[in-house]
Amino acid sequence: MRTFIHELLKDTKEGREAEAILRNCVHCGFCNATCPTFRLLGDERDGPRGRIYLIKNVLEQNRATRETQLHLDRCLTCRSCETTCPSGVRYGRLLDIGRALVEERVPRPAAERLQREALLRTIPKPERLRPLLKLAAFVKPALPGTLRKAVPDRLPPRQNWPNVEHDRQVLLLEGCVQSVTHPGINFAAARVLDRLGVQALPATGCCGALSHHLSHEEKTLETARRNIDLWWPLIENGAEAVLLTASGCAPMVADYGDLLAHDPDYAGRAEKLASLAMDISQYLERQDLGMFRCKGQERRPIAFHAPCSLQHGLKRSGRVEALLRGLGFDLVSVRDPHLCCGSAGSYSILQEELSKRLLQDKIGKLEENRPELIATANIGCLAQLQSATELTVCHWVELLDN
Repeated sequence: MRTFIHELLKDTKEGREAEAILRNCVHCGFCNATCPTFRLLGDERDGPRGRIYLIKNVLEQNRATRETQLHLDRCLTCRSCETTCPSGVRYGRLLDIGRALVEERVPRPAAERLQREALLRTIPKPERLRPLLKLAAFVKPALPGTLRKAVPDRLPPRQNWPNVEHDRQVLLLEGCVQSVTHPGINFAAARVLDRLGVQALPATGCCGALSHHLSHEEKTLETARRNIDLWWPLIENGAEAVLLTASGCAPMVADYGDLLAHDPDYAGRAEKLASLAMDISQYLERQDLGMFRCKGQERRPIAFHAPCSLQHGLKRSGRVEALLRGLGFDLVSVRDPHLCCGSAGSYSILQEELSKRLLQDKIGKLEENRPELIATANIGCLAQLQSATELTVCHWVELLDN
């Protein structure tokens, strides 16, 4: 794709990076075939190829419109298009650059600004989120239907992590929302690791994905630096990996090295930490998991929903499914497993109608072969799916803890 980047942008880091990405695109359109929003809306501007052209126009003209912002907002950042693209176009990174440029040039209406600020002030902060959810549970009967389904009846009690010391240690990120609404996932992971002779050390802090996807880059960098400061002493003491049970967090932490590559005070530590960061499935598949083999009488049909972050962000399509099948779990087939459930971080809140349509389609396909349980690998997907089904939805690592 030929480009003529605007004079004011062509010599910036973002301008040079965007130009290199754009030149890889041959505008073949294969990406549209697997784009959830293009499949729903049929609008070229709501598919990857159209959004690439919109971003190209911003880079060449150094201006943007509210309409450009709308179509970029509608992108789930699922990165299914990257998996499909025969030319290896880094669409996700181009979208980050494009959204940031548009955010600078197109003021949002006050209601949108307030909504986004509210999300940033609550979701990544468990100490604020916990009392808000308790209040929401108290007034739940008076809430609108969609919001009522999203609010848990009560928050689960805290549990104790295994306190057995082992020579092998890993950091296990507690996360923000997950640590409040589903802390049992990390406790299950810690118990699984304990049985493998590995001690899980709890690491607090939000990964920074929310602010990153809302184009608050300074806040994202601030979060990354704070996490490095918090976790570094544990890494220095010999922790062999930084594990994440929320697959949506793993690509974010793994990008710390790139995010802080130009920060002389953090670049080295960020690169080291990023090299140790992985989804828990990446770590467990290297271990001997024979002790977790599913017994025959415990077999029940399970539908596995592979989050976009796992399939397209981490390029681990089919890996968790293979791990579970190898341990004897009965996984039913699911049509179009590459399509997003509509959660996508804050997307289910900021793009509610599109999110609902994607959710209903995904639930229909997950329930199609009559599973007794749905398993997934990301807290956002788990909460999204549970809001639309009577089946229990769990994290797959909890299956190993039973």
